[in-house]
Amino acid sequence: MRKTITIGELGTVITGKTPPTTNKNYYGDYAVFIKPTDISEQSKYTYETEEMYSKVAAEKYKSSQIPQGAICVPCIGTIGTKMTMAPCDCYTNQSINSIICNENYDNEYVYYLIKHFLPGLKSYNLGTASGREYVSKSNFEKIELVAEQDKTIQIKIGKFLSRYDSLIENYQKQIKLLEEAAQRLYKEWFVDLRFPGHENTKIVNGLPEGWEKKTLIEFTEIIMGQSPKSEYYNNEFNGLPFHQGVGSFGNRFVVDNTYSISFTRIAEPNSVLFSVRAPVGRLNITKNRVVIGRGLAAMTHKKGFQSFLFYLLKERFFKDNIIGNGAIFASISKDELHKLVFTTPTDDLTIRFNTIAGNIDDEIMKADSQIRLLTEARDRLLPKLMSGEIEVGGTA
Repeated sequence: MRKTITIGELGTVITGKTPPTTNKNYYGDYAVFIKPTDISEQSKYTYETEEMYSKVAAEKYKSSQIPQGAICVPCIGTIGTKMTMAPCDCYTNQSINSIICNENYDNEYVYYLIKHFLPGLKSYNLGTASGREYVSKSNFEKIELVAEQDKTIQIKIGKFLSRYDSLIENYQKQIKLLEEAAQRLYKEWFVDLRFPGHENTKIVNGLPEGWEKKTLIEFTEIIMGQSPKSEYYNNEFNGLPFHQGVGSFGNRFVVDNTYSISFTRIAEPNSVLFSVRAPVGRLNITKNRVVIGRGLAAMTHKKGFQSFLFYLLKERFFKDNIIGNGAIFASISKDELHKLVFTTPTDDLTIRFNTIAGNIDDEIMKADSQIRLLTEARDRLLPKLMSGEIEVGGTA
């Protein structure tokens, strides 16, 4: 049986706390502390966070601790696009409202119930948080949803959909391991200088013979993004996708036959996408031809060594906004990007690495394709299961 209820009836809603950043005693490695920026739209759980609570903070804010399985929904800033499930007992910041389900509702079911509703959260925006989107805790609790009341059916639905996310998570772990393997190889060859034949290679002016220091623009073609004018947009899937940032595509498309003739801010397939605004240095690779917004640059190696270029940039920008020497960028200009200096090995060695890393990247692309298929299948089933159009049979 399904009926209309409020989010508040699902359980207890907890709003997180952000300790003063000026007090370093509140930050450490004692407890997971989730912020909206830590949450990925592609992942059910948030395992890695930028910061963690210290024991002092955990004790001070123990009333805001949420248990493993709580459903965490950002309600300040950008809302209606992402959420997460607590992977362990943890804490969140003040932008997140977390639902701790009562005995009448299954955690997994509620996660998918909220996920199905999530885009509708924008309609509850009060817009009073310094111009940002905002849904207060009291308004969040009053939001009405249609929910299944039979807990046995809830559990079946939750387990059914969770299978998709479990498979997605497995592929995400596989991708992470593959990327780490390629990155380790890059570091071994080009940072630690333990490349094939290093024992017999002379060092000239501090570099292996034949290696050079070059600016990025010397060996890379770089296209800086620019958002199209409004007249070039359409809402039909009959043009080029508009890529606003490394993490996600925009929901509108650009008319190809009009736009591409007069505009060159287009990334071709297999281009390395590089975010030039915070977070600077986030990387991705395009599968298709896309229009890139002003927050991105598209890069191609002048000799076609795309895998080498990707891991070279990944080594330098090992963490968002941070270059290997510790410098922090809130944004990076075209000139600054062009003038970044890198050590470049001989072509023979670059080709060898590019071949190995390219094979790894092919495996990554295969895993990514499986993630996309699983995500599409889950998202097609989600509304049908929540509406009762499809019933889940079998045992819980």
